[in-house]
Amino acid sequence: RILGGGSNVVVADGGVEALVVRLALCGVTSRQTGDTVEVAAAAGEPWDDLVRVTVERGWAGLECLSGIPGLVGATPIQNVGAYGQEVSDTVVSVRALDTRDGAVTTLPAAACGFADRDSVFKSGEPGRWVVLAVTYRLRPGGLGYADVTRYLTERGVSAPTLGDVRQAVLAIRRSKSMVIDPADPNRRSCGSFFLNPILDPAAADAAVARAGDPAMPRWPQADGRVKLSAAWLIERTGFVRGQRVGPVGLSTRHTLALVAHDGARAADLLAFAQK
Repeated sequence: RILGGGSNVVVADGGVEALVVRLALCGVTSRQTGDTVEVAAAAGEPWDDLVRVTVERGWAGLECLSGIPGLVGATPIQNVGAYGQEVSDTVVSVRALDTRDGAVTTLPAAACGFADRDSVFKSGEPGRWVVLAVTYRLRPGGLGYADVTRYLTERGVSAPTLGDVRQAVLAIRRSKSMVIDPADPNRRSCGSFFLNPILDPAAADAAVARAGDPAMPRWPQADGRVKLSAAWLIERTGFVRGQRVGPVGLSTRHTLALVAHDGARAADLLAFAQK
């Protein structure tokens, strides 16, 4: 079993009878390639530390992914994304160990099977690859702040820097209890647990009809399918923020997050998720 930062891992109550290998590979290098910068980071590097460094150096492409817990090695597996950016937008290649034959190989981005919160590492061939390092292509002096524009505009920031964007993203995430904060009662969450469903148009239309609300949030995708809002669906199914069943429940700030309070077991969490 391979363990990274453990921020998205629920350990079975009975433990794990296996050799657990914790990835602790460190190191970050960069090189100029024309008008871009390629940044290679080892899988054991803390993700937000890497984002902070790229922002400080004026390299755009990862700033909206500030505050996400975990390590670099997890980012291509999940195709981590937030506020209009995904790591698949910047990944050049992934260096990985092939557990089938023990060979170390470099997979170009096109071979990673990136999709919405998915990749070949996660669902294509789960368990085959152990990510060792990731190379990202960033833009010196650029800016890609996407969905944080409104937050900044409301605060009078008309020409934001990368640093402004990072601080805005951290503030937005903090307001949703989506950063690690020892003082936050929602801190022990399993993150954004539920995925936004992506349906074919007919299924999406059926969902809208069943909901009985023409204003139901939905976003057309490049492949013709339609993304729906998991949070909107959960809230209109009768669940509310802060709702609990024993020692587990929903975050008081974020419908998608499941929180483990004192005394919670993995079985409690999974039962609530199924409910």
